[in-house]
Amino acid sequence: MSTAARHHGAPGLLARILRSQGGLAALFLAPALLGLLVFRLAPIAVAGIGALYRENLEGDQAFVGLANFASLFADDSFWHALRTTLLFNIIINPLQIAIAFGMALLVLKPGRGITFFRAAFFLPMTLSIGLTAVLWSMLLDQTIGPVNALLEQLGFARQGFFRDENQALGTAIAVASWKGCGYWMVFLLAGLFGIDEQLYEAARIDGATAGQRFRYVTLPLMRRPLTFVLIADTAVNFLFFAPVYIITAGGPNGATSLMMFKAYEAAFTFMNWGRSLAYSTVILAIVILVAIVQLRLLRHGENEA
Repeated sequence: MSTAARHHGAPGLLARILRSQGGLAALFLAPALLGLLVFRLAPIAVAGIGALYRENLEGDQAFVGLANFASLFADDSFWHALRTTLLFNIIINPLQIAIAFGMALLVLKPGRGITFFRAAFFLPMTLSIGLTAVLWSMLLDQTIGPVNALLEQLGFARQGFFRDENQALGTAIAVASWKGCGYWMVFLLAGLFGIDEQLYEAARIDGATAGQRFRYVTLPLMRRPLTFVLIADTAVNFLFFAPVYIITAGGPNGATSLMMFKAYEAAFTFMNWGRSLAYSTVILAIVILVAIVQLRLLRHGENEA
């Protein structure tokens, strides 16, 4: 092939790609896919492989197969962290979604002050997770915290919150929900905006009450946004770490000993990288399993509908 033909061939190939709908989509998605590969999938692969190795005191690595996982599963602290993490997620995921959905419904219709409330609900998300942890640790401090001072003024006893074994996990759930609900509200609000108003009008004409319109129009059409938020929220909450690290360090008495904190502790306190990566791999496996179950439930519900 001549040089001229090669010069004409390259632009022609590019033009054919651009004319193709799939080729054009792939071209625009390429940077995002590259970022996904480099910053998401590659670290997952590295973690999975690293969990099969163990370092000695001199820093030399040796392949140990599944020994890190066997050691992990034989440790009572792992099962305690797993139970605590599952309890944390069983409570926080439906709680956050219910609150976020309620906030989205409250600010759906235009009206006086709606823009202010939308911004106010989203405002906690603009704070860094570290700043949020420090802020709430000060507000809820048993000695100098203004929340306990207010409780005392109202005639209630001061509460331990993060310092109380029976309250620490619930307090962490409340703080995480305060920060995260506004973020998930935005996704659900977008889903609500996508529902055709004519469907509600037809339901009104048929005599449907507000509760019936919500049950038979809003909920079925919000199934996909709610499922997406549930899966994403589950993944985020399994990685909940900063407030535990900053405020409780897994305490008191292991009450907030979540798996992500145990993975950090294994790596940076005990310098056991293989064990830490084993923790991370288990977390990833659980998140994937939960996402698969949730997607299947979504499809099953759609088939029934």
